[in-house]
Amino acid sequence: MGGQHYTTALGGEVAQFLGQEGGPGVVKVALGFVDKQHLRGLVELDGQEYALALAIALDGEPGIRGIAADTDGTDGGRGEATDPAGALIDPTTLVVTISQSGETADTLMAIRHAREQHAKVIAICNTNGATIPRESDAVIYTHAGPEIAVASTKGFLTQVVACYLLGLYLAQVRGMKYGDEIRGVMSELDHMPGKVQEVLDEIGPVYELARVMAKEEEAVFFLGRHVGYPVALEGALKLKEIAYMHAEGFAAGELKHGPIAVIEEGTPVFVVVPPKGRDQLHDKVVSNIQEIRARGARTIVLAERGDDDVKPYADTFVGLPACSTLLQPLVATVPLQAFACELATAKGHDVDQPRNLAKSVTVE
Repeated sequence: MGGQHYTTALGGEVAQFLGQEGGPGVVKVALGFVDKQHLRGLVELDGQEYALALAIALDGEPGIRGIAADTDGTDGGRGEATDPAGALIDPTTLVVTISQSGETADTLMAIRHAREQHAKVIAICNTNGATIPRESDAVIYTHAGPEIAVASTKGFLTQVVACYLLGLYLAQVRGMKYGDEIRGVMSELDHMPGKVQEVLDEIGPVYELARVMAKEEEAVFFLGRHVGYPVALEGALKLKEIAYMHAEGFAAGELKHGPIAVIEEGTPVFVVVPPKGRDQLHDKVVSNIQEIRARGARTIVLAERGDDDVKPYADTFVGLPACSTLLQPLVATVPLQAFACELATAKGHDVDQPRNLAKSVTVE
């Protein structure tokens, strides 16, 4: 999980789409078949990519009216009668499939169902020539490079970037964002590899916290609002996958509707705080931190450096580089992935080959 792997993967992805490495118009060519006046977006998911799709859907990125289709239903995500998403698929639908391996069985079945409904399918994938890209109308390769570990890290980040770029392109062709707005986001994306490296350069306290908690804790909880919620889900998933600890990610807005009941003295809770530019969201998350701390929680707060509003309520403060709310998942996810890796290592687990898991799920 070194910085070079993260930033090379992220930088290569951004450069490919910006045209800095001979790849201008990758998205444009891939989406040449899209009827931009009638397009609907439907996202089919592979494992942890559920959190990724939520990140895009919750941000409301113009250009994608996304439905994060839960493929854990009884029909295996094939879009059959029990699948509410199936009724939404028609020839005007673009189905976006997200798969690191490109071989995931339930996602592949969803693609085949979508093709039967004459929908167009675009795959976001890291593996050249895999089954899912071959059976899709077009593919956006993330170019993250091979991942040895079963639990995806850099692959996840590059999938997030690909979804951002897809949403921005659709917003552009449908006239839902001004050109200078899109250029601003693209310019910020171009600087994200450096910001990820900043996080990794200062990761020492996160590793130290992980080693301490490996000896003390049995369960960890994660809270986030808006795009911070999928980040919380990803942090919890990584901890379950490689550290074999009970971990749950919750939407901070739902805290009083049940999750707060599990908070007791010493309960560790990671909280992803949005940038202060989104004042309403920011203030609500600060209120959430105050509520759980009042009930004895041990708060580990991920927020922008210099966010003095949250520091008084943080037992541990993890500073993040300044960036827009939209792109914060790219920097907020990294400390949580690193935390899970270090904690699992401290427990003596094999972080590359966790028990009961496979890199590619080829059966339903």
